[in-house]
Parts: sequence; C-alpha cells; structure tokens
Amino acid sequence: MSRLVTAPNRAREYETIYIMKPDVDADTAERVGSRLSEVIGRENGRLTKVETWGRRRLSYDIRKQRRGVYVYLKYLGNGRVVSEVERNLRLLDGVIKYQTVLVRNDVELGAVEVAADDVKFERVELPPLEEERDDSRERQLGLIEPERRQERSSEVPMSDELDDLDGDGDMGGDEDEGA
Repeated sequence: MSRLVTAPNRAREYETIYIMKPDVDADTAERVGSRLSEVIGRENGRLTKVETWGRRRLSYDIRKQRRGVYVYLKYLGNGRVVSEVERNLRLLDGVIKYQTVLVRNDVELGAVEVAADDVKFERVELPPLEEERDDSRERQLGLIEPERRQERSSEVPMSDELDDLDGDGDMGGDEDEGA
C-alpha cells in the first residue's frame, strides 16, 4: 500500500468533534481546550477554528450519560497530529466521545488565514444540569398519555364554576337515592 505524503508547505485539514460530560465545570473544559491547542502546536499543526456548541442531548446513552457538551475543532496537520489529539482525548476523564474526519487532503498552509477569535476556546458557562424525568417504557412508547399540568390562571372563576364549588349541584356522591 502506498502512503500519501504531503509536500513541505502543504497539510491536510481535519475536523474533530469531542463531547464532554454534561456536568463539566468551566475550569475542566478550559484545561481540555488548552491541552489540545498545545498538542496541535507541538506536533506542527495549526488550529484554524474552535466552536463550543454547548450542552445537547445525545442520540443514545454514552457511558450512562444522556447529554453532553459539544466542542468542534478544525485544524491543519498530518496524521501524527490526529493520532496525538485522539490519544490526549482518550486520556482525559471529562471527554466521553470524539470523532475526527479528514476534510481536505491537500491544503496550502500560506493560503489559510486564521482570525485570532476563531481559535480561542470560549469559557464554558452552562446552567446547572436539570435532572431529567425518567419516563416509563409505556410512556415512551406512547401507550400512556403524558401527564398534563394544570395551568394556573389569575382569572376569577365564572359564575357557573362558583355554583359547582358551593356543593349545591348534584355531584352523585355516596348517598343512596331510593333505588
């Protein structure tokens, strides 16, 4: 098998999306980001874009987690950069999943311009994680109607409703009515 070798002034463009635990704090997320940017720089790669997509629901449970914090990286480099980035993601406890994709095979390094704001890792400030109600299997399948919450209104009850509240109306109680 032949191996594709890039020219000295050329590189490959990769995208990596990694998912962190949903309860990750801002300091841990910042450490992960700084470690990855350090690894990419050390392996002669070049970070071109960083986006924090925030907390999202996973399509299936990963390591008993239903949600995760998504981060998107785009960078230039060779296969060594990718293997080192993935090795570091595997070692970090806060990361539950990652995937890297080759976007373009032959990119000229001088042609790619990078804005300083695009490669800056944003501080992850997320609201506290709300406990999700674990629905029963019947409710998930739609066999049981979902519980409906009564909406509280500040309106005054209508006169017909007041009559029913007085107890004057026949509500069919426990009384025997001469059978």
